[in-house]
Amino acid sequence: MNIALFASHGGSNAQAIIDACAAGRLDAAVAAVISNNSQSGALERARNAGIPAYHLSSKAYPEEDRLDEAIRDTLLGHRVDLIALAGYMKKLGPRTLRTYAGRVVNVHPSLLPKFGGRGMYGMRVHEAVLAAGERETGITVHLVDAEYDEGPILAQCAVPVMAGDTVETLAERVLRKEHELYVETLRRIAAGEIRLGPPGLR
Repeated sequence: MNIALFASHGGSNAQAIIDACAAGRLDAAVAAVISNNSQSGALERARNAGIPAYHLSSKAYPEEDRLDEAIRDTLLGHRVDLIALAGYMKKLGPRTLRTYAGRVVNVHPSLLPKFGGRGMYGMRVHEAVLAAGERETGITVHLVDAEYDEGPILAQCAVPVMAGDTVETLAERVLRKEHELYVETLRRIAAGEIRLGPPGLR
């Protein structure tokens, strides 16, 4: 299974997936890493691992349709089977979503449908969890559709909220589990334990 990783910033989830593939814990290959941020750590991580890395954004493609086309064509050029969003801060365009319908997954740092939707990402999620007085939070891996965080859920994992937690301590605890759940869910997809998309997904 050829995976394309999409990330906008540091890329720690991308690194966890790259490492799992290299170690044989995930029967897949990272075919490409794409970022909308030319300075993202994810692109540097990809280059360090010898993986094709692409900065594709509105700077080079001011028209959304042209950017969408460039992303889709890059994926097809690398014979990508599955897109894994790993902290990607943009919606995918309709061409890409049509071509990879049912084969785009994302990881979100809460137990969806709680604390999801437009504007809910990163530290904002953890801030909202603490403000709501939740006793547990978690991680969700889900399929991606045209709306934020509304695709079918593939896997979830609960993480306790501890007395005295700050946004930073909660974020760190969630992120450790996030790496584990994302890799394990991708392993299950690669092994055929979770069936995705149209026929032809290897």
